[in-house]
Amino acid sequence: MAAADKVDPIHQFQIHPIIPLHIGGYDVSFTNSSLFMVVTIVLASAFLYWSTASRALIPGRLQSVSEMAYEFVGNMLRDAAGKQGMQFFPLVFSLFMFVLVANLIGLFPYFFTVTSHIIVTFTLAILVIGTVVVYGFAKHGFGFLKLFVPHGVPGLLLPLVVAIEVISFVSRPVSLSVRLFANMLAGHITLKVFSGFVVSLSALGAVGIAGSVLPLAMAVALTALELLVAFLQAYVFAVLTCMYLNDALHPSH
Repeated sequence: MAAADKVDPIHQFQIHPIIPLHIGGYDVSFTNSSLFMVVTIVLASAFLYWSTASRALIPGRLQSVSEMAYEFVGNMLRDAAGKQGMQFFPLVFSLFMFVLVANLIGLFPYFFTVTSHIIVTFTLAILVIGTVVVYGFAKHGFGFLKLFVPHGVPGLLLPLVVAIEVISFVSRPVSLSVRLFANMLAGHITLKVFSGFVVSLSALGAVGIAGSVLPLAMAVALTALELLVAFLQAYVFAVLTCMYLNDALHPSH
């Protein structure tokens, strides 16, 4: 067993059952990850409802934040997919808010970052790609396959280009999920390591406390960087979702 004062940067990502539950031999327990996903949804929904409940003509601070988020995602979707893309606004806005709030919650000590687990981010990515495929075939039929056949490609190179396009499309959920997961995982591990240096050095007395100033400054800087990354990764996930939905709306290159 590890020493009591040992800092384990991986411990913060471990999933623990809160309500053990097994159905048909499958473990469907309610875990700390499940809890924080519920907390994320509740907090995001409560904030949006509370901040817009008054519907004031001259918005206050909270209503302004909600309206800015609404316009931010709306403009992003219109720029990427045109006016037709606004039919997907509820999906894109929900994904943006979920990822953003989940990332921000994970910055609090002893809280759980659900977006640091590949199974969560991959599920979100599959939802996006699944929507693209289902809507693409429903809207265009087999014309959706034009997505893999760029215009102006010589016939000799067409098989190679189509193969590349198919591989690129299939890799989308992987890249979309790994980008978010890897950034949140790496950032939290690095922050925990520097925080561990501060705790370990502080236990060595006056000399250790003096030596802990540098890792403490790094921990503060990394916290600010993680705050930026939390917003940036939510934006990247949302903007890539918009671009992929544009392929479902306009499969022709």
